[in-house]
Amino acid sequence: MGKKVNPKILRMGITKTWPSLWFEKGDQYVKNVKQDIGIRKYLIREFREAGIDKVEIARGLNKIEINITTAKPGLIIGRGGNGIEELKKKLHDNFLKNFRMNEINLNVKELGRANLSAQITVQSMILEIEKRMPFRKVMKQTLGRIERAGALGAKVMVAGRLNGAEIAREEKLVWGKVPLATLRADIDYARGAAHTTYGLIGIKVWIYKGEIFEKESAGKGEVIAE
Repeated sequence: MGKKVNPKILRMGITKTWPSLWFEKGDQYVKNVKQDIGIRKYLIREFREAGIDKVEIARGLNKIEINITTAKPGLIIGRGGNGIEELKKKLHDNFLKNFRMNEINLNVKELGRANLSAQITVQSMILEIEKRMPFRKVMKQTLGRIERAGALGAKVMVAGRLNGAEIAREEKLVWGKVPLATLRADIDYARGAAHTTYGLIGIKVWIYKGEIFEKESAGKGEVIAE
């Protein structure tokens, strides 16, 4: 089960939550899902150097809020916040024509430890492999950065025509422990593909950050993850 199911989907509603927060029905639901997917793909593609960890989208009756968590917020915000206004206009023209400009709210948040983000790790591996760095060196350096960041375990897998070989294969490196079937395990997962002259090189990354235990905070009834 742990190998065949996306680790985030398996823990959805338990230790993970949905990146899109809104309710809809019928054809509008399909349109909203398509919009969300298009926005996320566009942001990750356009700001590869910024290291985007996640894009959370919340919709109201006449407004939409997009929260971008990134390792380098300066690359998105730009000088004097000009980058935010330009990005808002591009999102409106390409995806959000059903909203007015003043109904679109963009927030950019900085991520503390970028090397504990599977999505940012995949993006950095893609950039390195596309620069023709040896894939084994990239995998070892990636595991080293994850270990120094404070993770308890990680697994990195690449697949495709590695080093231009005629027959596609997959190789993986594992450090520490990665309990995929333990639901309380905090596992971050991401996948992507590097475009090379020999074709696509698929990349998957699992990062184990520890276990999550819920307890009630005194007086407030808030759930705290340890």
